Amino acid sequence: MIRLRPRIPLRLRFFFRAAFALLALAVLGLALTLLAEEKERAWRSRRDGVDQTLAQIGARLRHPTGQLALMNPEARPGPPLRPLVLPFGAIDFDDRAKAQQAVEMAGCALQYADAVQLCAAVGSNPAAGGFLYLVGQLPLGPLAARAPGDTDFSHAHRAQVRVAMRGREWRWLAPYELPADAGAGAGRGKLTGFAVEAGTVADRPQRDFRGWLWQDARCIDGGSADDCLRRSYYSLRLPVELFREDLQAARGRPVWPPADLDRIEVHLRLLGPGDDAAAPLFDSDQPGATPPFTLAELARLLQPGESLRVRRLGPGRATEVALLSGPEDLAQPLLPLLERLIRALPVQDNPAPLQASDTVTTPTGRYELQLTGDRRGVDRALGRVATRTAWFVGALLLAIGLTWAAIELRVIRRITLLTRRAAAVRRDVKEGGEIRLDVAELRGSDELGVLAGTLAELMQRVNEDVHREHIRARQEKDQWHAVGHEILSPLQSLLALHGDPADPSHRYIQRMQQAVRVLYGQASPTEAFQATALGLSALDLDQFLRQVAENAPHAGIDAVAYEGPGGPLAVQGDDYALEDVVTHVLRNAARHRWPGTPITMQLQRAGQRAELRLHNQGPQIEPAQLERIFEYGVSDAPADSGSRGQGLFVARTWMAKMGGTIVARNEADGVSFVLSLPLA
Repeated sequence: MIRLRPRIPLRLRFFFRAAFALLALAVLGLALTLLAEEKERAWRSRRDGVDQTLAQIGARLRHPTGQLALMNPEARPGPPLRPLVLPFGAIDFDDRAKAQQAVEMAGCALQYADAVQLCAAVGSNPAAGGFLYLVGQLPLGPLAARAPGDTDFSHAHRAQVRVAMRGREWRWLAPYELPADAGAGAGRGKLTGFAVEAGTVADRPQRDFRGWLWQDARCIDGGSADDCLRRSYYSLRLPVELFREDLQAARGRPVWPPADLDRIEVHLRLLGPGDDAAAPLFDSDQPGATPPFTLAELARLLQPGESLRVRRLGPGRATEVALLSGPEDLAQPLLPLLERLIRALPVQDNPAPLQASDTVTTPTGRYELQLTGDRRGVDRALGRVATRTAWFVGALLLAIGLTWAAIELRVIRRITLLTRRAAAVRRDVKEGGEIRLDVAELRGSDELGVLAGTLAELMQRVNEDVHREHIRARQEKDQWHAVGHEILSPLQSLLALHGDPADPSHRYIQRMQQAVRVLYGQASPTEAFQATALGLSALDLDQFLRQVAENAPHAGIDAVAYEGPGGPLAVQGDDYALEDVVTHVLRNAARHRWPGTPITMQLQRAGQRAELRLHNQGPQIEPAQLERIFEYGVSDAPADSGSRGQGLFVARTWMAKMGGTIVARNEADGVSFVLSLPLA
């Protein structure tokens, strides 16, 4: 029994311990790498999110509704109703469709119950005259118009308007009137405005007060009754004297819109026929109205920790318009150790501030949008991912520790002993002796015991197979010795009978002697061919092949046609080996060609090599056999034909030793063997 050296188990234990330590470090490294990549992705995602959020906000603010919010950052929901600056120069109040379209695009209307709307606004262009517009819609029954010249307005539908500004007040009363050319049931009429001062209505309408009232011909409920409710639209243009005074005092450099626009109060009441004290059809001061879109609503688009700053750009300085913040991050704070770890993780791109900016242009100026993200929000989000990952990493490390302990305590000692015995087997193999593996104390019912017993049985069988192989090799070598001796003697006699070099038989007898010398004394034909060294020299391949074609009938191969390059073509080769190669290929071609068809040999130069193509007409070779036919013992000849599948194997072996190649190819009418040799 081999004496054990103490350093072997030490190395084995060091290997296992190092492997498990590396595995644990790899798990930690993998977790940190994934966390770093997650941080990189989180930063990119947050930067992209900031850009996308700002793009979404910019697109919203470039829409007329967004421009309305930008131009009216201090707008306050009513009551009372306060005018807004429109992103349009003015409203074409005489045209119902255009007035409606302007209000809907700008989104300036307050939304009341029952689909009632009202927009109070001024145009963005001071050159339009500084008017105040009231545009809205509501459901009304049949309209009652004021008769021409009637001073009692209580018989008609009418509008009461009040505007308060800078301590002054203007009032109008506008009854509904039909145009002179309007027929019965007309759906369009004027709202003629009469100024009201100290409770007295003026005798004549105010020229700059203009208004229209339209009504659909169809009922809202789809019926056809005369007294049904119909969708009604109105448009008023109110002249504001203070607007005009400001524009005239500016002398070509007007300040528009007025700085106190958000402090102007507008009150509109729509009355039906009857006393003014009766309940109005509509009152702009009624509660529950939904205001238009404001900048504060953009806060819903912001992520936790993000802030949006809106500034109006002006000559020399920028004025802050709004500062909006996203919702508060209510997530629990991270553990200090985990927070430090996340901060220490590297990021390829040095994380610049999470910031993006854009510019929106409106009719009243340019506005800068600056969106800023919160870096701590990224770390907190990543910390939640890291917390979940830590459980999996801990479980992996625990599994690694338990596995190491089990192997260390239960397996490693027996594996170390088996390794020592395997080292002894390795020494026996090198010395060529009998392989011995003593595993008596390793046998058992567990996996390692079964493995040890199986290895012992395997080694015993290997010993028996090696012993049988040695006997077979000796017998085969003796057999080849006897065959070689028995063949050489008759060949010597034949060579004496055909001693003339011009005799074709003389050359074939010399080839037979060379083949016998190659095989003589070798253990097997494959070893013989592989061990033989050829004597390479310059050989005129054209002349050589002509001679082979002429001598082919003496070898039992007729109808061999040769086509050369028309001049000498020298290659590096051995004439006996090369003739053996060509003869084997010719015999193979003769065996498989169609009866009565020739075998053609074509020689040509291909670069720095000579290429010989031997072609026979006949059945093609199976594609899967094109390479296998060059293996030793592969043959399709009948078992009683004497063919051992050796010819093409010999051909490829000799070609390889001469630095050449041989391949088989299927052609349309048969098979071609292509031989290639380097030029001398």
